Amino acid sequence: MFEVTDHGRVREIRLNHPPVNAMNPAFVSGLAENLKQAAASSDAVVVSGRPGMFSAGLDIPHLLNLDEAGMKAFWSGFLGLLHTLAHMPVPTAFALTGHAPAGGIVISLFGDYRVMAAGNYKTGLNEVQVGLVVSPVIAKALVRLIGPHPAEKILVPGSLLSPEQALEIGLVDELAKDPEATVAKALKWCDHLLSLPNNAMSITRRMMREDLCAEFDDSNDIASEEFVELWYSKTTRSTLEALVDRLKNK
Repeated sequence: MFEVTDHGRVREIRLNHPPVNAMNPAFVSGLAENLKQAAASSDAVVVSGRPGMFSAGLDIPHLLNLDEAGMKAFWSGFLGLLHTLAHMPVPTAFALTGHAPAGGIVISLFGDYRVMAAGNYKTGLNEVQVGLVVSPVIAKALVRLIGPHPAEKILVPGSLLSPEQALEIGLVDELAKDPEATVAKALKWCDHLLSLPNNAMSITRRMMREDLCAEFDDSNDIASEEFVELWYSKTTRSTLEALVDRLKNK
């Protein structure tokens, strides 16, 4: 599911779970483990995807087959992945190599920097469109990144955005001309940070990310219970099943 490449002091973790890098329990736990290993052996990390597709988000067909206990375990693992990203001790950039809706963009909210490929790609937190809500810690990370009103404008209707629109509101930090160029730009950003006096950069980075890390201190099981309860509601299930049917017919 992952290809690991070391670029000097920077480790690239490339998502490679065809066709759309969908997130199931094995994917989530595998990415968390790769991030922990990278943090222990590298000075910076880049998370990239397949050309044209960073990640389509949750693996809906797989997750629909889980029982309630399985779904609770998955969601706990997903929040654990976000915790790992928020607490990464080294700079972590995301090379969004194509489409990055829902969970694809969500995981990048907890990194330091986001480069997205320009082109006919979409990103955004479209959970409402499929009958879901984001966890409070995700909503707060979005507000931290782009501000309260812009976050409300895209989160409530579940809007999908072009790379240019995402750049305009600050959902991504930079655009690249094509998928592979996103990796080069993300690596360049990492290399620039690593060229700075290390102690000053690291301490300042940690200070500026304290608010993001603190969001996990305030989290509790209620949000997870609400998510799972909504997941099994009649309206959400029918919406998700219809989505799976549409994808099968494409």
